Amino acid sequence: MATNTTTATNEACAPNDNLCIAVTHRQAVIVIPSLLLLASAITVVTMIVLTYVRRRRVRRAADAAPPRYRRSLHRRSRHLQGVDAPPGIDPLEHEEVPMAVHKRATGAAVPRVTAEGRLGTFGQVTPLPRTLSVGTDGGVVLYRARVDHKGVVLRVLKDSAGPEERRRFLGFASFVSELGPHPFLPAALGSVRGPPPTSVMVVEDLRHGDLLGFLWRCRRADESGWSITEKRIFTMATQVASALGYLHSRSCVHGDVGARNVLVGGDLTAKLWGLGAAYRRRTRAGADGAAELKKWQAPEVLARRDFSPSSDVWSFGLLLYEMSTLGEPPFAPLRPSELLQHLQRGNFLQRPPGCSGTLFAAMSSCCQWNPRRRVTVGTLAEKLRAGERTANGLTPVRAAGPLDPERYLREAGYGEAYNYALL
Repeated sequence: MATNTTTATNEACAPNDNLCIAVTHRQAVIVIPSLLLLASAITVVTMIVLTYVRRRRVRRAADAAPPRYRRSLHRRSRHLQGVDAPPGIDPLEHEEVPMAVHKRATGAAVPRVTAEGRLGTFGQVTPLPRTLSVGTDGGVVLYRARVDHKGVVLRVLKDSAGPEERRRFLGFASFVSELGPHPFLPAALGSVRGPPPTSVMVVEDLRHGDLLGFLWRCRRADESGWSITEKRIFTMATQVASALGYLHSRSCVHGDVGARNVLVGGDLTAKLWGLGAAYRRRTRAGADGAAELKKWQAPEVLARRDFSPSSDVWSFGLLLYEMSTLGEPPFAPLRPSELLQHLQRGNFLQRPPGCSGTLFAAMSSCCQWNPRRRVTVGTLAEKLRAGERTANGLTPVRAAGPLDPERYLREAGYGEAYNYALL
């Protein structure tokens, strides 16, 4: 029927009447191609709009980070050291932490990952046993793992962690990243961050763990095979002083210097850690001094004044006491509540048996009652280097015998509810 109509219309047009022929075939020649072209244009515009919206969301998330942090992130990304990023992790992608989990290319939501699943990129993952100096708060679990044949410690946020615990976890990772690298601070290798609650902070693992435990093992040199000389004490103390001076140059007061917060590598390199107290004061996430052991605090801190670089120097003097006694707590006979009055009377630590005059002089220069009379960290480092040159490097430091952990807890002033977290 339609064919007959078209044929009849064609017969009505003259052979040279192009206008008549175009009108006759307008549906096939004009309308259908125009509709196809319009549909293609709509598809292209829709794809452009979706791409723009997606990029705007990513840019808005990046802009939400504090400006100072964004600048520090770019600086930190150039200084990442230690292990390479595990497969699926881009050290430069995320706007909040040095390393981040890749999102799927389709933009679909990443499914919730369990603690076991999110540790799959690491090898030989084992829980880090709780000790006196290495523990965890309620929202974090610690693991020891291997990446590219190198040891790391994984600080993993529990699946049950709430929004506030997640905020503190990510805030601490950002705080450590902002400090930047230093040879005598454990390398913070980055953070793996996914959808809540997937968050893992990756830190360099040091073979011998905390210095306090290492000193206790040196008390059992015949069993452990490890010992320490006074020359080694000067060497390790110089390394810790270097790290402490660097923190002060970054306007960061440590506030919890002690053997429990120093880590020891396989080559006996000492690295200062235990930065939780500094982070809490920086963010006012807890009462100042609430989690630090009072036996290591300077008199002005015990009197409820602010922490300062000079109060760190006081604590450093007590670290030297711990090292020279192979882990004895300072002011052992006193209760923490009695310490300030004891110091007000002009009392001080007694010189440990076998401690050289040079080492005790460095200890005394740190623990002056008046903060203005205490040695600066720079001058202290020079004293320690000078002492290292003349110290005995052959005779191991000895102690009376193994320490009783229960007695140590009591004499060091640990409370039952004290948080032993180091990482």
